[in-house]
Amino acid sequence: MEKRKNIALLTALPESIHGRRIASGIISQCEKYGYNFCVFGAMTYLDFDGVSYKSGEENIFNLANFSKLDGIIIDTAQLNGDHSGRVVKSICERLRENPQVPAVSLELPLEDLPTIENRNEDILREMCRHVIEVHGKKKICILTGQKEISVSQSRLEVFLDEIGKHGLTVAPEHIIYGDFWYTSGDKLADDLLSGAVPMPEAVICAGDHMALGLIDKLDKNGVRIPEDLIVIGFEATDEAACNHITLSSYEANDTNSAADAVDYIRRIIEPDAPVIPYEADLSRKFHPAMSCGCEPDYLRSAQALKQALYLQSRNYADPDIMSKVDIGLLMESYTLEQFTVSQDVEECIGKIYDSTYLLKPFLNYYLCLTESWLDIDKEIISGYPENMKIVVAASSAGGPFFSTDESTALFDPELMFPDLFKESETPSIFYFSAVHFNGRTLGYSVLQRDIHNVFHMNLVYRNWLRFVNNTLEMIRNRKRLQTLSVRDEMTGLYNRRGMYAELDSMLAGAKEDSMLFVSVIDMDGLKYINDTFGHTEGDFGIKFVSSAIADVKRANEICIRAGGDEFYLMGVGNYKEDDLQCRIDEFVSLMSIKNNDHDKPYKVTASIGTALRKVDKDINVEDVICEADERMYQYKVSRKRQRQQ
Repeated sequence: MEKRKNIALLTALPESIHGRRIASGIISQCEKYGYNFCVFGAMTYLDFDGVSYKSGEENIFNLANFSKLDGIIIDTAQLNGDHSGRVVKSICERLRENPQVPAVSLELPLEDLPTIENRNEDILREMCRHVIEVHGKKKICILTGQKEISVSQSRLEVFLDEIGKHGLTVAPEHIIYGDFWYTSGDKLADDLLSGAVPMPEAVICAGDHMALGLIDKLDKNGVRIPEDLIVIGFEATDEAACNHITLSSYEANDTNSAADAVDYIRRIIEPDAPVIPYEADLSRKFHPAMSCGCEPDYLRSAQALKQALYLQSRNYADPDIMSKVDIGLLMESYTLEQFTVSQDVEECIGKIYDSTYLLKPFLNYYLCLTESWLDIDKEIISGYPENMKIVVAASSAGGPFFSTDESTALFDPELMFPDLFKESETPSIFYFSAVHFNGRTLGYSVLQRDIHNVFHMNLVYRNWLRFVNNTLEMIRNRKRLQTLSVRDEMTGLYNRRGMYAELDSMLAGAKEDSMLFVSVIDMDGLKYINDTFGHTEGDFGIKFVSSAIADVKRANEICIRAGGDEFYLMGVGNYKEDDLQCRIDEFVSLMSIKNNDHDKPYKVTASIGTALRKVDKDINVEDVICEADERMYQYKVSRKRQRQQ
């Protein structure tokens, strides 16, 4: 057993093909060195139009406590999807505050951080060699990314250099800048079809999505792929393998660069420890398909299709079915419907726990919520509060398992997660994901898997979390509506409906010889305050009186705003006649003290009356209230006479 070092990755869309390859490289090295791997990932594109939702996802980066991590890897290419630059700027500011923590940027430069560049040159050259040497094409068009982006230029330069080594040149009109997305492939197709760009024999694309946009548009307009034109892509995405004309594509070397990043950090944090470089098999980087005319890699296409396929029925007798959950099983489990029928908080939390089987295989799963997550009026937009609590714990490794929002131990989110720093026999992967509704943070989710586990993030986990987010918000609002039905919104005291519900319970549980105590309190001069100083000051007066009543309330009593400026204080217990005047004196004294604590141009006063009645099966609560109300009126009249004398 040993206390392990923690290497963190900050990224977006960890379930994407890019994210999975990055994770593979980091996992390979963390497994060798015995490090834990912590992924802090936004589960959406950072250029997503839903600004509030995106900010809720981005908050997960604020959870990463740099001072407690041993190394940080920034997936800059993914985080740059936030065109405002807010995310990377915030991360850089925090890195400057923690200079003792080694940090690196993947592929793209980020301020003064060391950059681990992708070693893609050999792969890019092999793309050109395949087009020229295998297929004999000479008239080649290159589609790269935006002109102002360095990676676009570097890929273009390698392509041109390798083509030149074969004694060929690329015409200026066949050097096309795009945007790494379908749209630029679609645009090139339009230009080829119109003759604005001469039709080449082959198009080499610096990104798969551009290639797919090109293929789809040309195919719809009668250009035969690969007979009339061959297309080669770069990245080997799932979309390339699933397209109706599958795309021949080469894997980016993301895995290698991510592994290099871990090695870089290891040389700093353990300078005397051996470094075992990651060895990439370049022969397995090419995935032939229909678009170049090679024999397609049918197995890859089948695996990609199976991953994406939504099946309505499957072999539930398969003992391994729950170890390979797909999006179809998630949807056909009717998990969302099960969540949304929850009537209260405990049922909701319980149903979330029951559905965690969909996330297997895992060592442990935890749902961590803020201490005040049910308070609809408390909004957390950035960062996390001082106290978090675990409301769901599920384990397949002998860990804790429970589901409750009550009596759960609190922990400081500065720790990120307490188990992160426990001694363990083997290293783990911890996936940290935001739990939120739009921009409002409710907490975060922690999925712990064994470092040897080949399963990474996927669409199941991403969409399951969306179900959880929406369900928690639904139950928060339901709780608020239930509260409003029995509570006065301004003061938080019970309303009449709440009074009767609570009083029925109190009377039903009353012991023999118990007494019902009722105090009726009426604020003095509310109309005068409203007319003279405004209704805001009138509201202040109402809240002032309600707070005084709450302060004198005992454990067995309830406070009620009966309406307007009238309040009740009621209790069931061991009361005596002497208590009536004592409670009046206590309330009046407290009101006097509280008046000295504010500098309003008026004093807030109230009249009070009390009554007491033995509890029995024939007790009429309204009679006791009327008695206390009459005494309150007498109190008000007597005070008025005293002021007139």
